Amino acid sequence: MNLVTAEPAATRRRLLALGAGLSRRRRLAGALTGLVVLPLLTLGLAQLRDVLELPSQMLLYLLAVVVVALVGGLVPALATAVAAAVLLDHYFVPPLYDFDVADPDNVVALVAFVLVAGAVGSVVGLAARRTREAETLATANAASREELRVLADEQATLRRVLAEEQAALRRVATLVAGGVAAAEVFAAVAQEVGSVLGADATNITRLEPDGAVTVLAVVGAHPAEFPVGSRWTPQPPLALAIALRTGRPARLDDFSQASDAYGDYFRRRGFRSGVAVPIVVEGRLWGGIAAGTRRARFPADTEARMAGFTELVGTAIANADSRAQLTASRARIVAAADDARRRIERDLHDGTQQRLVALCLGLRLAQSTVPAELPELQTQLGRVTDELTGTVEELREIARGIHPAILSEGGLGLALRTLARRAPLPVELDMRTDTRPAEPIEVAAYYVVSEALTNTTKHARASYASVAVEQRDTQLHLSIRDDGVGGADPAAGSGLIGLRDRVQALGGTIEVSSRPGDGTAILVELPLQPR
Repeated sequence: MNLVTAEPAATRRRLLALGAGLSRRRRLAGALTGLVVLPLLTLGLAQLRDVLELPSQMLLYLLAVVVVALVGGLVPALATAVAAAVLLDHYFVPPLYDFDVADPDNVVALVAFVLVAGAVGSVVGLAARRTREAETLATANAASREELRVLADEQATLRRVLAEEQAALRRVATLVAGGVAAAEVFAAVAQEVGSVLGADATNITRLEPDGAVTVLAVVGAHPAEFPVGSRWTPQPPLALAIALRTGRPARLDDFSQASDAYGDYFRRRGFRSGVAVPIVVEGRLWGGIAAGTRRARFPADTEARMAGFTELVGTAIANADSRAQLTASRARIVAAADDARRRIERDLHDGTQQRLVALCLGLRLAQSTVPAELPELQTQLGRVTDELTGTVEELREIARGIHPAILSEGGLGLALRTLARRAPLPVELDMRTDTRPAEPIEVAAYYVVSEALTNTTKHARASYASVAVEQRDTQLHLSIRDDGVGGADPAAGSGLIGLRDRVQALGGTIEVSSRPGDGTAILVELPLQPR
């Protein structure tokens, strides 16, 4: 019984294997092809019954079987072969309209059709399977190549990042040896070490002459009673205490013996391992970097990996030259702004503002004396008086060092639309953001556009200007362009220097393109929050 049932099962598996190379959609297409081709072919041959002989008719049916096999594979081809044999015998083999399975001619025709269908279908299925296997292999190879490429890129990126970090730390160590203090750099170095080691706590300390240490930076868990700037004296068996006493890397893998308040804090919070490496500057023990973890013990090479940092860290740097330039730039901007405000306030209060107020009062008086039969003149005087009053208010705000009230009340978009409307030349404003940035950024953006339009009006001899404002991620992008004569030189002492200082003071960037004859384009990027 098992042998009898196993044979049909094996046969079914072979048939399925032969057709497995083709998709279900393709087998369905083959079946539909047979359903369409066989009726059409039978009708055509019926019309040509007197012209074509039986061998020709049989050949055409075989071709139909081959077509179905090529389209749909083995299973549709076998069905088409049986159907073709029946149709051929029924309509074209005497006696007509009578298919007898016992007739040898019918058996021969049926076998021939089935063999052709099986052969062609098997070849098509095999070819499809081989094609699919080749595609699968090609896909796997492509995936492997992509994985190798990604791995190579990751390794290259890692090498590049490590190289950049080492170069930066070397510059830091040079500056620290000169006694530069930079709390931000200490925090950055502590963050790097903690990230590289996967530590839960990292600190950087400076060794004082009396044996105490000053906390310069902390990252992660840290006792609140020992903030940055505090002093304390580490006690053994803390790794930092041993490292500072011996001048060599040290480790503590059991905090249960820690007796001082600092060590007790980490013991109570489940820290399991701590390492510390001394910082040596010009042969002198300068301080140390310590790290701790709540997870398993630090690997054996942790001290060596930290030593790569401590050899380069004197611990107070993040490029002191650039920071000094940034500090000077900001100080220059603040001093210039303060001086300008004082000068404007003095000049406006003592002269221009008083004259404008008097002129405004005179216009009001004149408006009140206009006869009632001249309403148009009254309206015009009122409009001029209102504009003059607004001008006085705006000058008063500038004199006090305050940006226009419309900027605070209506935001950057409304303020720029007002600025564009009041400009002496046509200004096209494209405002693509409704998000209000931080107030210093909003003020800077307003005055950048205002100063740029002022320069355009005074120097560019332009017929129009365009202003575009757009938010991209965390950046506010400004574009101010004109069709003037160009040739603006930011280094030649123009107002563009003030723009550059204002933008850079907020952590932004500014680019000026002003080739002679091509107009001027000012592109500004500002962070939504000042840095």
